[in-house]
Amino acid sequence: MTPHATALTALLSVSDKTGLVDFARGLHGLGVRLVSTGGTAKLLAEAGLPVTEVAELTGFPEMLDGRVKTLHPAVHGGLLARRELPTHRQALADHGIGTIDLLVVNLYPFEQTVSRPGCTLEEAIENIDIGGPAMVRSAAKNWKHVTVLTDAAQYAGVLAELKAEGCTREATRFTLAVAAFNRISAYDGAISDHLSALQPDGARASFPGQFNPRFVKLQDLRYGENPHQQAAFYRDLESAPGSLASARQLQGKELSYNNIADADTAWECVKRFGPTPACVIVKHANPCGVAVGTDAAGAYAQAFKTDPTSAFGGIIAFNRPLDGAAAALVARQFVEVLLAPAYTEEARAVFAAKANVRLLEIALPPQSATAGGPRWHYQRVGSGLLVQSADEHVLRREDLRFPTRLKPTEAQLEDLLFAWTVAQYVKSNAIVFCGGGMTLGVGAGQMSRIDSARIASIKAANAGLSLQGSAVASDAFFPFRDGLDVVVDAGAACVIQPGGSVRDDEVIAAADERGVAMVLTGVRHFRH
Repeated sequence: MTPHATALTALLSVSDKTGLVDFARGLHGLGVRLVSTGGTAKLLAEAGLPVTEVAELTGFPEMLDGRVKTLHPAVHGGLLARRELPTHRQALADHGIGTIDLLVVNLYPFEQTVSRPGCTLEEAIENIDIGGPAMVRSAAKNWKHVTVLTDAAQYAGVLAELKAEGCTREATRFTLAVAAFNRISAYDGAISDHLSALQPDGARASFPGQFNPRFVKLQDLRYGENPHQQAAFYRDLESAPGSLASARQLQGKELSYNNIADADTAWECVKRFGPTPACVIVKHANPCGVAVGTDAAGAYAQAFKTDPTSAFGGIIAFNRPLDGAAAALVARQFVEVLLAPAYTEEARAVFAAKANVRLLEIALPPQSATAGGPRWHYQRVGSGLLVQSADEHVLRREDLRFPTRLKPTEAQLEDLLFAWTVAQYVKSNAIVFCGGGMTLGVGAGQMSRIDSARIASIKAANAGLSLQGSAVASDAFFPFRDGLDVVVDAGAACVIQPGGSVRDDEVIAAADERGVAMVLTGVRHFRH
């Protein structure tokens, strides 16, 4: 799109008309000829802008309820012609086709339409854009000569370049073309996902016949899990609000692959405590200290007590703004990453002297700790992919079963539910001892549940914490009574576990024999 002796021509055909009139007015002020279709042309005319209908350009009327309007050589020839080739210029002249220098298109709202409850197949089909993607592809392919815009957020920058230079820069056109192809890819992927999940009887399968996850790169990383591996961080285009990918880094070194992986565990865990101030400390993808309190400082102090050794170099997350008092406590230890919904000026001042500490500001999701709709969890297996919904199950009290003669007190039940929440984020096999709103010992990632229980009690002893009268959570059922005996021998007074073993009666009888209360949840939380 080089400067022309004659006016540039822009074709505008959009579904989402946000910001369009102001942009078109700016183009007109620069002498750009405006060509448009249907409702877009009507909008521009009503705004007092001179606009040429695309039917006048093509010499052919819009037809079939607007399904056919831009699928014409007068449009695609004007978009695809290479200006530097004499044969192309001659072909345009022979057929009376003018060049189109700037294309503004956003597509029929397919994604928004199919996301609505009760969307019919007919509604989905009618919102599949044909002419729009065709024009976008033509313009993007010919990016050396045509500027293509597919998002209202691009309007201001392009208008500024046109005002300053009379044309758009080549680098700008290439960037916009790549964005256009990315938009078409995401659009086609959404259509494929939706239609390939439809069943012959009209029902929708939970998983489509072809899976097209769509991610956009946020940043390249220095390396992966290990220095010899390469890595990058991507955001799911359908990510829920309040996820780690929406975090804003306020200070500190560049995040590493392991920083991000651990930060995700810490943030997802701390969100689950809702309005209660909570702190989660994570090391090597496992919570090593979790606590609730009356404020951020109190929650951190208790969480740190669980395992001060593992907390060294850890990832720390808060579900409340970090104030100066909490920041002063955290600053005493070596911390890699801090996550919080906000930081007070006092907290920022504390860490200003620790320039390498990464501070991430991330808004809590709306409504509840798990708001935002379904999210997917992916795991590569060789040349395949395992896909499942995220484990966001929230245990309700009315779902609990109390099979033992001894029932937990209200205080014990609070600790059991706290322990259960933490266990959901601990690698299997997981055993979590808690008491008074804090973790006392965490056993993670062992092949044997008994070993996890023993490790949890060892870590509690190393931290100088007593397990007498504690509550303990197991992420999956006890297959034999021996696991129960280990946690009771360590001091547990009440246990929460899924149940579902063929030996449940044996384990329940063992709990009665040992004089402890047992609660069954009916759901497990394996985390591999």
